[in-house]
Amino acid sequence: MHQRPLAATGRSVSSIGLGTWQLGADWGDVSESQALDVLAASVEAGVTLFDTADVYGDGRSESLIGRFLAAHPGHGVTVATKMGRRVPQEPENYTPDHFRAWTDRSRENLGVDTLDLVQLHCPPSAVIDADETYDALDALVDSGAIAAYGVSVETCAQALSAIARPGVSNVQIIFNPFRLKPLDEVLPAAEAAGVAIFARVPLASGLLSGRYTASTSFAANDHRTFNRHGEAFDRGETFSGVDFATGLVAAEELSAALPDGVSLPAASLAWIASCPGVTSVIPGARTTAQARSNAEAGSIDPAVLETFAAAVVDVYDRRLREDIHPQW
Repeated sequence: MHQRPLAATGRSVSSIGLGTWQLGADWGDVSESQALDVLAASVEAGVTLFDTADVYGDGRSESLIGRFLAAHPGHGVTVATKMGRRVPQEPENYTPDHFRAWTDRSRENLGVDTLDLVQLHCPPSAVIDADETYDALDALVDSGAIAAYGVSVETCAQALSAIARPGVSNVQIIFNPFRLKPLDEVLPAAEAAGVAIFARVPLASGLLSGRYTASTSFAANDHRTFNRHGEAFDRGETFSGVDFATGLVAAEELSAALPDGVSLPAASLAWIASCPGVTSVIPGARTTAQARSNAEAGSIDPAVLETFAAAVVDVYDRRLREDIHPQW
């Protein structure tokens, strides 16, 4: 597993990390033993980045990670958590007192004195643009509560605003074969500024797994059931904002461009990780098999990725660009 510098933090993280939303909530039920097994399988495969948030299962994801890491001293894992969605996403709620309370809660959940990396969790643009936001984050660094900070964003405009801030270590943004807009400006700007990019929702909520059909159904407590049109949170978080039926056709075309023995999810992860400016890709995994398969994606032949990259652009331009590119 390739390890890449995490901006100027002095840390390195794996090119394929692990997103852990699914270990908390909104993806159907995952037992504690399943969750701990997924964490173990990921670390065994070379993963050194776990991405979580204080609202994933109301702290369940953080707490499970904390338990796992406490039982594995010398693990070498960087934990990137997120804060800011425990209250309505209104600018007046992003205060130094709330920042302190949220980070204190995450420190307790994870069982650490200092959080490795805290990201604002898709806040309003006004928060990302405000000097006061970064003053408050700098104060948390100075106090020792956090070692570094970043911003998770919904839109490319928000990403560019955050990248321009000198204290920002990373920006987390949706980037996958169904969401190519970050290629235009965000990835080049991040690379130039020395800001790490975490590519989230890399498999478009499973659409790029190649396993779904028109008859596929999801649990009632799975966001792929209840948020297809943005009923609960930003529509772009579910299937990357792509219409499910359209996504099935696009995924089938991408699969057809791959040689035998190379799966669509593996090719998608490997292609994302190969893009200049990307530091780590953070797919989720609900099983140990998924965790191992995700981690192995980096071993795909670069020649395969060249062919796949051409197919990605072709499918995106024909089927998705008109609807997806003007958004986010």
